[in-house]
Amino acid sequence: MTTRSATPPDTASRVWTALHEFVTGQDRRRALRAALDLGPGKVEVLIKLADGPMTLREIARAAEIDPPAATVGVDQLQARGLVHRTPHPDDNRRKLVHLTDAGREAAQRGQAILNEPPPALTNLDSDDLARLDEILTRLQTNSKPL
Repeated sequence: MTTRSATPPDTASRVWTALHEFVTGQDRRRALRAALDLGPGKVEVLIKLADGPMTLREIARAAEIDPPAATVGVDQLQARGLVHRTPHPDDNRRKLVHLTDAGREAAQRGQAILNEPPPALTNLDSDDLARLDEILTRLQTNSKPL
């Protein structure tokens, strides 16, 4: 049976730093602005609403923003025709925010932009990409709580 030696901490730190810098360096704000004239926060709200209507409080919680900021953001999305509000069926004091057809299209386009792999990744040869996929799968499997 073969035993693996532990990776030296400095190597793991270098790999983690490089991975972090690579991922955070893939800024999609410019692409989102060019395609949708929206920033990533509003696109994330549209993507969350694609799963179904939400209250403003739920949007604020999901987007990790204050409720007044959620209201302002939804007002802006509504002014652009991407969402609309309806009374909540259980509590008329609350509103549900729904995507419009245009909002659904924007959510799909935004999701596609956010999911598009960067050229540095797509330019890897198939063997390197397969190895990277295997390593990342192992990392995700090993990081799940027991």
